[in-house]
Amino acid sequence: MIIRKYMIAVALVLVCAGWAIGAVSQEEAKKLGTTLTPIGAVKAGNAEGSIPEYTGGLINPPAGYVKGSGLRPDPFMGEKPLFSIDAKNIAQYADKLTEGTKALMKKYPSFRIDIYKTHRTVAFPEFVAANTVKNALKAKTAREGLSLQNAHAGYPFPIPKDGYEAMWNHLTRFSGDAYTINFESYNIDSAGIPSLSLIATFIFDYPFYDTGKMKVDYFYRMKALYTGPPRRAGEAVIILEPLDYTEKGRRAWQYLPGQRRVRLAPDIAFDTPNPGTAGGSCYDDTFLFNGSMERFNFKLIGKKEIYVPYNNYKLSYFQGDMKQVLTPKHLNPDLVRWELHRVWVVEGTLAEGKRHIYSKRTYYLDEDSWTALASDEYDKRGNMYRMGLAYMSPSYDLPAPSADMQTYYDLIAHSYAVNFWPRKGIKYTNKLRDVEFSPDGLAGSGLR
Repeated sequence: MIIRKYMIAVALVLVCAGWAIGAVSQEEAKKLGTTLTPIGAVKAGNAEGSIPEYTGGLINPPAGYVKGSGLRPDPFMGEKPLFSIDAKNIAQYADKLTEGTKALMKKYPSFRIDIYKTHRTVAFPEFVAANTVKNALKAKTAREGLSLQNAHAGYPFPIPKDGYEAMWNHLTRFSGDAYTINFESYNIDSAGIPSLSLIATFIFDYPFYDTGKMKVDYFYRMKALYTGPPRRAGEAVIILEPLDYTEKGRRAWQYLPGQRRVRLAPDIAFDTPNPGTAGGSCYDDTFLFNGSMERFNFKLIGKKEIYVPYNNYKLSYFQGDMKQVLTPKHLNPDLVRWELHRVWVVEGTLAEGKRHIYSKRTYYLDEDSWTALASDEYDKRGNMYRMGLAYMSPSYDLPAPSADMQTYYDLIAHSYAVNFWPRKGIKYTNKLRDVEFSPDGLAGSGLR
C-alpha cells in the first residue's frame, strides 16, 4: 500500500514540475517511483534472488512492540543464518566484503559474519518521497561541494552524479523531525576488557525536514547531556550543522562542570579524538562520517552488492549483560545480523594542503536509506588503520531509517569502541525550540 502511495505522490510531483531546471533531467527523474524507488534505490531485486524487490519497507511493528517505550522488538527473531563467512572461506565471498571486513577476518580467527535472508525494511513518510523527487530536479552543490542549495525536506540527490552529492544524501538522511536517544558507549582494549566511556542523552533535531519552513540555515542540530561515568557527568554540548560550510561552518559549544561556563568548542570536529569512544575514533567518524567535507576529495566509485549489518534489532536493543555482546577483539558474532544489500561506494582522499590522521576513507552507503553502514580508514602509509560499522535497525513505527549504534575497530591498537548503543531506547519527539540549541539554552539545562 505504501509503495502505491509513493508512486502517486511521485507522479503528481513530476506532472507539476515542468518549471524545474534541475540536477537531473525530467527523463531521469521519471525513473523515481518506477524503476527506482522515490529516493533512488533500484526497485527490482537482483538476478540471483538474494536481494528482493523493494515493496515499501516495514511499517507494521511486530508483536511485543510497546508504543512510547523507545525499544523495538526484532521482527525476524525466528530466522536462522543461511551461512557464515570467516577467515577459512573468505576467498569464496571476497567480492561481497568490504576491505575492513576482510581485514578483521584475517586478523581475528574468531571473527565471523552470519548471513541472513535480506529484508529491505527501510520506509519513509510520503512527504519525504515527494520532496525527494522535487529536489532531484533542482538541488545542486556549490563551492566545491561544500554548500547544498535548492533542497528541502527530502533527499537532495536521489540520482547522484559525484561523491559530494552522495555524501550530502548521507549527511541529510531522514531520521524523523527530532528524536532523543539514551545510550551507552564502551571501549574494549587490546586485552578484551570493556570499560564504560559514556552514558548520555542526545537530542537530534532536523530543521531541514521542517515542512513549515522553506528556508533554513542548519540541516541538523544536536544537544548532548552527559550523565556518566562520574568523571563526565554534567558535561554538555551543542552542535549546529550548516547547509553551507563555507559561510557559517559547524558551530559547537561545550559546558564543562569544572569550568562552570559555556564556551565555544571549535575543536569538536574533523580528526580530534572523540572522548566518547576513549579516542578510538575521531569526531568526524561519528555516524561513520559527519561534518564538513573540506579536508577530502570525494569520488563516487559506483554501486556494489555487499554484506553489511542490517536489521540488527536484537543487538541494538539488547537488554542483557553487556559482557555477552562486548567480547574480546570484536562484538559477539552470535548477536550481529548481516545481510546482502546494494550500496553506493564513495572514496575520499586527503585534499592537497589539508591535514587529517586518515589519508583515505571509503564509505558504503545503503541504497535504500543513504546511510553509511561501513567505512574503511587508511593511515598516511596507505595501510588500513580503522574500520567502522553502523547497525541499521529501521524504526518501523515512524517509519524512518535508524543506524545509531556504531563500532570502530582499530586494527593497529587491536581495540574497538562501541558508540551510541541505544539500550535505553530511541524516542521520536516534537521539535525543540530554537533557544534550546543556543549557548543560553545550554547554560540553563540544569547541569551541575
